[in-house]
Amino acid sequence: MTLDLTKYIASIQDYPEPGVTFRDISPLMGDGDAYRQATNEIIEYAKSKQVEMIVGPEARGFIVGCPVAYELGVGFAPARKKGKLPRETVKATYELEYGDESALYLHKDAIKPGQRVLVTDDLLATGGTIKATIELVEKLGGIVVGTAFFIELKDLHGREKIKDYDMLCLMEY
Repeated sequence: MTLDLTKYIASIQDYPEPGVTFRDISPLMGDGDAYRQATNEIIEYAKSKQVEMIVGPEARGFIVGCPVAYELGVGFAPARKKGKLPRETVKATYELEYGDESALYLHKDAIKPGQRVLVTDDLLATGGTIKATIELVEKLGGIVVGTAFFIELKDLHGREKIKDYDMLCLMEY
């Protein structure tokens, strides 16, 4: 039986600020069947791309990417915020959805040159975080063969920032 995953997304009005509708994946993660279905759809996509490594940005990218990496028997590399990785890193900056600048870091040895990488996150909004994550992978010589998300917020046009990359979005709002 295929579940309608949209039934497992909570919509919170005016969070984190007035006029914003926050799409919360907590109910999806809290339901074993829904989480399994969403994860399995990304696993099948990753298999079709012959993925050798998964990279996900802090922190919800871990929730999406880690079970995929585990099932495929490939590694997972976390793209983290400043001060969270203890060894030598590469850095990429991006604009946050609400106007501030931020940065992500990846260990310099996280990706091997030529490695086929899938970038995952829970949600594609403005695309800044994912574009920065892709930049990190490519700085290290990795090949981003796809991106995968539980949700895409179409009205924020994040797809435009990563239009040169193949993409799987399980739900659209």
